[in-house]
Amino acid sequence: MAKSWATLGVDLHLEPSGPHLRRGLTDALREAVRTGRLAPGTRLPSSRSLATDLGIARNTVADAYADLVAEGWLTARQGSGTRVAEGTVTAPPSPTGGPGPRTPHRPTHDFRPGTPDLAAFPRAEWLKAARRALLAAPHHALGYGDPRGRAELRSALAGYLARARGVRADPDRILVCSGIAHGLRLLGTVLRARGVHTVAVESYGLDAHWKQLTQAGLRTPPLPYDDRGTDPADLGDAGAVLLTSAHQFPMGLPLHRDRRTAVVDWARRTGGLILEDDYDGEFRYDRQPVGALQGLDPDRVVYLGTASKALAPGLRLAWMVLPPSLAAETAAAKGKVDTSSALDQLTLAEFLTSGAYDRHVRASRLRYRRRRDALLAALTAQAPDVHITGIAAGLHAVLRLPPGTEQSVVQSAAWQGVALHGLSYFRHPDALPDGLDAVVVGYGTPSDSGWTGALEALCRAMP
Repeated sequence: MAKSWATLGVDLHLEPSGPHLRRGLTDALREAVRTGRLAPGTRLPSSRSLATDLGIARNTVADAYADLVAEGWLTARQGSGTRVAEGTVTAPPSPTGGPGPRTPHRPTHDFRPGTPDLAAFPRAEWLKAARRALLAAPHHALGYGDPRGRAELRSALAGYLARARGVRADPDRILVCSGIAHGLRLLGTVLRARGVHTVAVESYGLDAHWKQLTQAGLRTPPLPYDDRGTDPADLGDAGAVLLTSAHQFPMGLPLHRDRRTAVVDWARRTGGLILEDDYDGEFRYDRQPVGALQGLDPDRVVYLGTASKALAPGLRLAWMVLPPSLAAETAAAKGKVDTSSALDQLTLAEFLTSGAYDRHVRASRLRYRRRRDALLAALTAQAPDVHITGIAAGLHAVLRLPPGTEQSVVQSAAWQGVALHGLSYFRHPDALPDGLDAVVVGYGTPSDSGWTGALEALCRAMP
């Protein structure tokens, strides 16, 4: 079985047992350096951290490091840790045999936003919850099920969302789906059938979400954005609007209270709907979390949440809290049977009701806040021309750059082995140019043991 080295995002194809593990680790590290997957100057995790990540003995890692230091592939200095030696990358020859053009190597550090630290998934607690849930589940729970999702999960979500996010939720109006995109696809179908032609969206966001609506036959004109967030002043003929109101993605600001009131007033006055994507509402660091917009008017707001940021996207569990007038139609659009794993739903229900979810979120919030603080400190010291915004919440920050430098920074990051998205990557194709140059740094993905090396590589790419 291949072992993925989560620490640096490099697949080293290791078998974590057997007499030749030290040789296999040494060969895999050497090949990663030779091919450029580990960039020169990259700081490797400590032997203890890497051994923990790989599930092997610490001495095996220490011996492999020592072998590569002796061969000149790595350097080890007191206080500086173990690093990839400068000048060690051997570029592959071009097909003609001559020196080929330089191309960015496979990224070593992934700062693209949208994914949490998967190494921190609470496996032990999740297994305990899964065991309890499976033992308690009635036989019929393993059948096709209610298209709205398991009643146990909908009940647990109603209690949690009311307590943590200020959402007014009846379990009968909660629909479990396999992701925010899935939820938007269902809503797009329902809105189009109701005669809605336009859903306004934010100038910056995920194109995967816009596409779910356009594929349903809906127009998605972008709304203006400024220092108070998305401006809903001119919604035109829109029948609905999609907002990330608690923490705008990717800009990072909450929707100003005046605009929260204004968009709810618009929905009441026109009969329109607000689609509220609360993708990372639990992660606010410097003050109390901003409550969900849905709490202001549950009859006019569809609340969408997900387990992807707090737990893992691989669970494929998300949920919608629907207005009474929309609940039956949306459930019908999903189909006659449940499409999400009953066992995962039952496990998440147990995880919520037992308090394990709250404990995990609290621990994650502390860990991500430490990462954010380290990011701020490093950039302040090493990249004084970079202005950092959107840091009060979430798992990413926006780094404002000097004018005209966005693409060069993204390219420089690629040469440092850093995967990074520029702000323009998230701009709606119909949005008016605003002259902003920035990169969006997701600090959730690198593992704890790889965080220092990832941060150093990121700073080297800054202007």
